[in-house]
Amino acid sequence: MPEPAGHRPYHHGNLRAALLDAAERSLRAHGADQLSLRDLARELGVSHAAPRRHFADRQAVLDALAEAGFVRLGAALRAALTAGESDDFPTRVRNAVSAYAHFATGNAALCELMNTSKHHPGATVVTRAAATAFGQMTRLIEEGQERGELEQGDPEQVGLILYATVQGITAMVNSGAIGEEQLDGLVDTAVSQFLRGARPLSDRR
Repeated sequence: MPEPAGHRPYHHGNLRAALLDAAERSLRAHGADQLSLRDLARELGVSHAAPRRHFADRQAVLDALAEAGFVRLGAALRAALTAGESDDFPTRVRNAVSAYAHFATGNAALCELMNTSKHHPGATVVTRAAATAFGQMTRLIEEGQERGELEQGDPEQVGLILYATVQGITAMVNSGAIGEEQLDGLVDTAVSQFLRGARPLSDRR
């Protein structure tokens, strides 16, 4: 005899991972505002109480999704920065920025959540994951400064100009204002202009 709704047994071997997968599907389809622990439990065929073994509430699921997103972004940046044998600084910048741009356009809803969650009060784990991911770009800027290819100054502020430009491009792609087929060309132009504009003054003559 089937058990009543709401009393189905907990049976998933890795419910936390299954919940996060289901939550990301819901995020893509309906946005963060519509995410519900009850709906996730129903989709996975577990009791309504089962998700709370891993997540205290809906916000905890969103924070975990954002943290996982930053871990994935960090891995994508790491792979881009270590790809091939080239030690050419402009090439490494282009590779990393391109990796970010493709991540941001391929995971639009997740990236929006990541950007809002890191400012959420108490989201220290998310903030730490974001710092780890973007710290790779800060170190890349520092490397460019040490090589004399970028102007001196706070590396985070120097890199912020590039980040803001690329963030604007990806936002326009995600909103449909520009076509996705333009992404690579616009990113390449943005990186070229950044590298030219951020050179030490003595090299701009």
